[in-house]
Amino acid sequence: MKALLSGNRGVFAITLVVLWSVIAIAAIALVVWGDPPTSAWIGLLIPVLVATGLSIGAYILLSHERPSVGIPVSESAPASPDVHRILVVANATLRGSALHDEVLRRAAELPTEVLVVAPALSSAIAHWTDAEDAARADARARLRATCARLGDLGVVASGEVGVDDPLRAVEDALRTFGADEIVVSTHPPGTSNWLERDVVDRLREFYDIPVLHVVVDREQEVGSPSEAHG
Repeated sequence: MKALLSGNRGVFAITLVVLWSVIAIAAIALVVWGDPPTSAWIGLLIPVLVATGLSIGAYILLSHERPSVGIPVSESAPASPDVHRILVVANATLRGSALHDEVLRRAAELPTEVLVVAPALSSAIAHWTDAEDAARADARARLRATCARLGDLGVVASGEVGVDDPLRAVEDALRTFGADEIVVSTHPPGTSNWLERDVVDRLREFYDIPVLHVVVDREQEVGSPSEAHG
């Protein structure tokens, strides 16, 4: 089943929807029939068991594949005494000049290493379809452009695509990257999904390292509407 899910979640999801729809229609037909024989109900029980098994199996596999929500770990990778490490968390605003300028300013005085994490935007529906793959591909493209830009500015930077929840993405990153500070980049208030979810304030509550919030207004920078995430 795992191979089927990874191969094409969309086809699998549609198959489950069709199967459950057929079961529902058959059940309604039996009720309308008035007094169907027991064998008819037994016959309906078989596809119900199959559909239930497939649904439970898919749920378990996907739950295992996606990290569970948890309080950020108190033990993270140790910071380096010789290198200032900055964890940057952003997605739709990764190409923002305000973010690049702030990272450059903070990296100007000390040898600095930057890890850029882009939480891949997705949804419960997207996770069953190829839309999530597209979201992760977009995040990787932004990461490549951002790391290349920071490299051109003289900043050593690497990037990785994180889970869709920025809090969990930070938690995962800190397990291996001992950051001295966290820089979170979002759209302006009123257009930022992360600000509506209090991501910045919650990070400041969870961690005892500085958390800097950088606002990137992509509409002003590029003169076109931006994605309403991050």
